[in-house]
Amino acid sequence: MAQDGQVNGWHPARLIPAMGIRGQEEQERRATTSLLAVMRAVPEFGHALVGPLGAPKGRISTYAEIQLKDAAGKTHIPDGAVVVERGKALWRCLVEVKTGTAELKSEQVSRYLDMAREHRFDAVLTISNQITSAPTDSPVDVDGRKLRSVALLHLSWWRILTEAIVQHRHRGVSDPDQAWILGELIAYLDDERSGASGFQDMGENWVTVRNGAGDGTLRAADAQVRDVASRWDQFVEYLCLGLGQDLGRDVRPVRPRKQTSPARLDANCATLASQGALEAAIRVPDAIGPLAVQADLRTRKVITSVTVEAPADGRPVTRINWLLRQLKDAPDGLVIEASFANSKATTAALLSAAREDPQALLLANDPKRPPRAFRLSLARPMGTKRGKGERSFVLETRKQAIDFYRDLVQNLRAWRRSAPKLPDEPEQQTEAPQPEPPAFSAPGREPTAAARMPIGSD
Repeated sequence: MAQDGQVNGWHPARLIPAMGIRGQEEQERRATTSLLAVMRAVPEFGHALVGPLGAPKGRISTYAEIQLKDAAGKTHIPDGAVVVERGKALWRCLVEVKTGTAELKSEQVSRYLDMAREHRFDAVLTISNQITSAPTDSPVDVDGRKLRSVALLHLSWWRILTEAIVQHRHRGVSDPDQAWILGELIAYLDDERSGASGFQDMGENWVTVRNGAGDGTLRAADAQVRDVASRWDQFVEYLCLGLGQDLGRDVRPVRPRKQTSPARLDANCATLASQGALEAAIRVPDAIGPLAVQADLRTRKVITSVTVEAPADGRPVTRINWLLRQLKDAPDGLVIEASFANSKATTAALLSAAREDPQALLLANDPKRPPRAFRLSLARPMGTKRGKGERSFVLETRKQAIDFYRDLVQNLRAWRRSAPKLPDEPEQQTEAPQPEPPAFSAPGREPTAAARMPIGSD
């Protein structure tokens, strides 16, 4: 018997089978009922999903294909509903689901917001493969007046799968049967046939934008540029969530605190049009620094990098050797760039050259100036296809980023100043014993008989 449970090519029976799905409608129905059922059956997982949405930590009830009537008497059938009760507190939300490449429509979401308001629901939750940076960011635009009493929330399938994996593998589920049920949901969502397996591709405009970057014909206002820039933003979230699945930690993009989603899209479009590049930085908790990813569409290379602060004391070459000792297993093609305090000058060398001559990273005209920081970067050919298969941009870029973190970033350690040391204690010197002084007698006279008599004698 194989370790994965297969016997002679047979596959183990699944609680939630992915086989036999016929069409988009059945795919969405099966994904919806499976998720909602497991949210109720595994409360630890259910609370991890709805807690950040504003729900209290209470008893979870879930329903599929509920029927609601509007003011005109017309029946509407949202995909589902979630109800959380805790004491007198009650939180209810409608659920609308899309799978595969299907995208949410503003008209449908607006209609469900109206239904939620009429029936006093607290929120409308949309679920699709469209990835947003936060549950409060929606991939669709709706009239803001509809959000005065009802919250519009969104979860991507990839975020749901990440939460399930982190709960199952890292945080743990207290009940063994519930842990098995959650594992079955993970197996289902991870199957391509479920239509819920994460980021799909770079879109139909990918090839046009990729070629336009090489030709220098892109403009920030182009619809094609904005589409690719938006998908890049989704891809970065997809990459962060994927790392979070493996690490069990909250991995997030590095972004200005007050930057809005539209402002971030504008910035991505400007960089793509002017430099032909897509850029992002990812912060892994406790890593030495953010992992930077740059996709250069002009040279068709993806560059991953990390910046390491140099030691604050020691001779300049000693500081370089400190770094080189940590790079003993790094590839020779790694590029090291050194920057210096109070100077705009930088130096750069391949790791192979720096190993041979560490002083190659010092300033030629000022070799005594110590380096301030080191940027370590590695370039690889960029995948060019739009999808998720071999030689695709999505697959190759994700693989390079994860490999760079695994092979380099996670092994780097920041410099720490040595603790101050007390001086050695001086050795105690022992003095030679001094002879006892003779009994007192007046000068020139012999001691009396009493002085000569031993102590204790009669």
